Amino acid sequence: MTQEKHIVGGSGWFHLCLTIGMLIAAPIIFVVSVAVPILFLIAIPMFLVALIWCNGFFTIQPNESCLMTFFGPYMGTVRQAGFYWVNPFYSKRKISLRAQNLEGSKLKVNDKRGNPIEIAVVIVWRVDNTAAASFDVQNVEKYVHIQSESAVRHLAGAYAYDHGSGDDADRTELTLRESTEEVAATLLAELRERLHKAGVEVDEARITHLAYAPEIASVMLRRQQAEAIIAARQKIVHGAVSMVEMALNELSEKNIVELDPERKAAMVNNLLVILCGESEARPVLNAGTLYGG
Repeated sequence: MTQEKHIVGGSGWFHLCLTIGMLIAAPIIFVVSVAVPILFLIAIPMFLVALIWCNGFFTIQPNESCLMTFFGPYMGTVRQAGFYWVNPFYSKRKISLRAQNLEGSKLKVNDKRGNPIEIAVVIVWRVDNTAAASFDVQNVEKYVHIQSESAVRHLAGAYAYDHGSGDDADRTELTLRESTEEVAATLLAELRERLHKAGVEVDEARITHLAYAPEIASVMLRRQQAEAIIAARQKIVHGAVSMVEMALNELSEKNIVELDPERKAAMVNNLLVILCGESEARPVLNAGTLYGG
């Protein structure tokens, strides 16, 4: 990677005064050369030098730099904001050091399990090494865009969109949907590694869009809904069994009523129907006995 060299330009105000002085003095000397012809040889070169001298002035705004080359070779970069003058034969190229946003387009990729998903990211980046950004890559903005897209595709293939279904699913596995901080940190580290060679520093990388691809989105939504219903049912049944057990224990300990196995079964059945049913229970009065009549 090409290393950046910092240089300090000359004072622009001093050379501005010098240039103005030459531009004023040259016509005066030219007029005087009518009486003293030898001064003509001074007036013309002085005027030409003043014109060439003007090409050395440049200004730098905050968070901006100016890269210098001299007929090909790299001479250095001025980073400090101000008004400067350098060798007028230097070729100057201004490079912004401000943070820039790259809002990636939605990419259709396969996750770790092969499910097609849509993913998009936003990246905050800035040029850190002006020499590498200018000489080591053809177009730094296009390079950042292509490498970012490649990093996002690699990231999507390294993680599953969500945890798998079933009891054997690994709930500690990092996923794109739930482990947002860890996934963002992984993406940031990979982008920094990829873009460092281009003199680019990545400040932040975040996923802005994540969804299943349209062709499987409806199926996956139904699966998620089914999993949520099953999980809710499991909690309801577990709670209902605990409440029935508590009721039977309380009745037995306080000797409120003696229940034989058949009456206990009937009571358990009624309580589970009431506690697990989706509709409101309606009481039915039994005018006879449990055993008939």
